[in-house]
Amino acid sequence: MSRSRTGNTANAPVVFQAAALLLGYPDRDWPRRPRTVRETVAALPGPEIQLLLSFCDRAEREDPLAVAARYVATFDRSRRRCLYLTYYTDGDTRRRGAALARIKSVYRTHGWLPPDDELPDFLPLMLEFAARIPEAGTALLTDHRAAIEVLRYALEAHRSPYAALLQAVCRCLPGQAPASREEALRLTRTGPPAEAVGLDVLGPFPAQPRSNDEGARR
Repeated sequence: MSRSRTGNTANAPVVFQAAALLLGYPDRDWPRRPRTVRETVAALPGPEIQLLLSFCDRAEREDPLAVAARYVATFDRSRRRCLYLTYYTDGDTRRRGAALARIKSVYRTHGWLPPDDELPDFLPLMLEFAARIPEAGTALLTDHRAAIEVLRYALEAHRSPYAALLQAVCRCLPGQAPASREEALRLTRTGPPAEAVGLDVLGPFPAQPRSNDEGARR
């Protein structure tokens, strides 16, 4: 993927919505999600669309229970692959609370009410917002681009099929991408606050609680 290209804004809303669906926990409705994405994007041009379709090809061939197990192993058991973007920049600190409040304020300003049982920095939630309200949502994703790129690099290193979804999203973000994983990591590090409890995006991630089949929510 080129690191200097500007985002494909024509396809951005549909890519963001597709990635939001496919990055959500694969619960009972999972089998129809990749099928819905395929039917929606198949006629569209662009490499980001091919990345979505490649993910759907694999997902449609796999047993849903295997997909769910891989989702948990990929996102819930390693801080390197956390879907909650402010973990990368703020960790478990009071500063993270302020960052979450800012995201929630953007949602409210645009009349969008996310579910009460989800944190506002959950990447699928931010992608859905960007799909519904492209200008404000794309700006919000761009503000958190460093974290998104760190997650993309981590998924690529893990050889995860989910890397294709992050690659598609990053192709639709405006401006220049970080030139390397190291640069993306530097951009997430704004200085450790005094009350930090030891965030290290390269270290082990404590087990995240799950409630029924909805996936980790904190």
